[in-house]
Amino acid sequence: MSTNPTSLLSSHFLNDLKNQTADSHKNLESLPVSASILSPDMKIEDYCHYLNLMHDVHKSTEEVIFPLLTGIVADLEHRKKTPLIEEDLSFLNYNKRVSENVFQITAISVPFALGILYVIEGSTLGGRFILKNVSANPKLSGNEGVSYFNGYGDKTGSYWKNFLNMLSEYENTNNCAEEIIEGAVYAFDSIYNHFGSRQKE
Repeated sequence: MSTNPTSLLSSHFLNDLKNQTADSHKNLESLPVSASILSPDMKIEDYCHYLNLMHDVHKSTEEVIFPLLTGIVADLEHRKKTPLIEEDLSFLNYNKRVSENVFQITAISVPFALGILYVIEGSTLGGRFILKNVSANPKLSGNEGVSYFNGYGDKTGSYWKNFLNMLSEYENTNNCAEEIIEGAVYAFDSIYNHFGSRQKE
């Protein structure tokens, strides 16, 4: 049976991407604000604080990164999350403060931007896991207040696979693995710094 060399190349690239961002990913998950939403006794104020911070992340992504990827990521418009977060915060009567730009960098290349989007889309996949914990809170036990963590619903897995396929094809065509990985590490580190710098309001 013959193997497809392109798929082999893609799997090597995706493994490298995952391995080389593992430490940054772990550092982000170790922050108190990240751990708070996985706590069995998660408090609503911690949940709102997390959503508030993620609103900044997604707003920056949609304003800074999305324009660079128009025409490259076909379903980009369907991947916007700020309306979902705003819906959840409104349900919880939380007043969002002025947003901050999380990705303060100039002259971002397309591969670098794809690396950032890799982290953002990965967080949506992880959100489905977090959803199980936050839904245990009585205030969030219905379908309201959890739109963001619900991600793409039952299509979350297929959205992630579609994105990885597109990312692999782009890397294979443009030979830009290093730049994509740099963008992903930058995204993790930028979110880490943002999470660490903001106190609960």
